[in-house]
Amino acid sequence: MQSLLVRGVTGLLARIGRAADSSFRHAGQMAFLTVRVARATLTGKVALRDVLEQVHSVGVGSIPLVTVTAALSGIVTSQQGGYQFTNSIPLYVLGSVVTSGVILELGPVMTAIVVIGRVGARITAELGTMKVSEQIDALHSLGRDPVSVLAAPRVIAGIVAMPLLVGLANFIGVLAGLVAARFAVGLGPESFLYGARLFWHSWDLLYSISKGVVFGFVIPLISVHMGFGTGGGAEGVGRATTNAVVFMIITVLVLDATFPPLFLN
Repeated sequence: MQSLLVRGVTGLLARIGRAADSSFRHAGQMAFLTVRVARATLTGKVALRDVLEQVHSVGVGSIPLVTVTAALSGIVTSQQGGYQFTNSIPLYVLGSVVTSGVILELGPVMTAIVVIGRVGARITAELGTMKVSEQIDALHSLGRDPVSVLAAPRVIAGIVAMPLLVGLANFIGVLAGLVAARFAVGLGPESFLYGARLFWHSWDLLYSISKGVVFGFVIPLISVHMGFGTGGGAEGVGRATTNAVVFMIITVLVLDATFPPLFLN
């Protein structure tokens, strides 16, 4: 019995050690990748055309999904808020609940989830395929830096496009919540906007956009990192894409949890 307990504890500690080693290794590699992306950007080695192509892919291509997701978030928030209100709470407070919920939380996070599923997975699969088919090695042999050609344009595009998508999601979400409040609880637009203004802080919008900038940086960074580290053929590409999506979602949620204590206190 004692030997089984010892083996169990030893196995648990070994798994924790392997997980910690993997986490620190990935963190170090992404830090090094960040330095290389910054160096390539500051030295002018990144082609503007490549950045604009990626901005179009990340931003314009994501607008339909972001719009639908934001509208549904606003509608659900408005309907559930109206359902939970009692006669002792003025209905115009629903305007503040929807506005704050969408702008502070749902807009940035749901947009990040959409970008992870649509863009992050694509980047990892694309670069992973290039890695296993030795196309990235071919760039090295031609004297071209894969970071300048492949990584930096995608990271820059994420930083540029993500805040714009978050702003769009905020607007669509609040507008959809306003319309839903009219049908759900009979709250008119004037009362909804009065409640939204009553508890509004000018910092809220900057807080939301700041989340967009951070998410727009980490999503393509993780995607590129996982793509560059792919190995093992087609199976490795699928495994790297799955791991990247999980890694990105966890990272976004952890960063989202750190924002309130850092910026809202």
